[in-house]
Amino acid sequence: MSLTVPNDLLDQARMGEVDDAAFIACVRDSLPYAWTTISELAEQRDRSGAEFADNQVPPPDEAARGQLLRCLASDAMRGALERHFGIRLAFQNCHRVAVFHPAATEAYEDFVTPRAQILNQKPELVDC
Repeated sequence: MSLTVPNDLLDQARMGEVDDAAFIACVRDSLPYAWTTISELAEQRDRSGAEFADNQVPPPDEAARGQLLRCLASDAMRGALERHFGIRLAFQNCHRVAVFHPAATEAYEDFVTPRAQILNQKPELVDC
């Protein structure tokens, strides 16, 4: 299961729309490694003023890797995080998360090309 959903949030979903703040809190609490990685990258990008910031350090264990995969594979989670942090997310391999300024179109488009994916491949990442 991707998220540990509190009963009040489940009730909210059954009655209609779930607000982003409640959903974000659920993601943060359920996927702490993914949350920390993305929030630190967003802060780093904001501080530096760069078009993007990325993580090139593999997760410490399979549980952490699974959190990144579940978080970034979900359109709902990914979209909520992008809205919350005011960023655009991209993902390569099993851990290279990048956060982009929304206006950094060219940098984002370069990052998500097949060429960039191929150049990011390393033998130690084959089984990640």
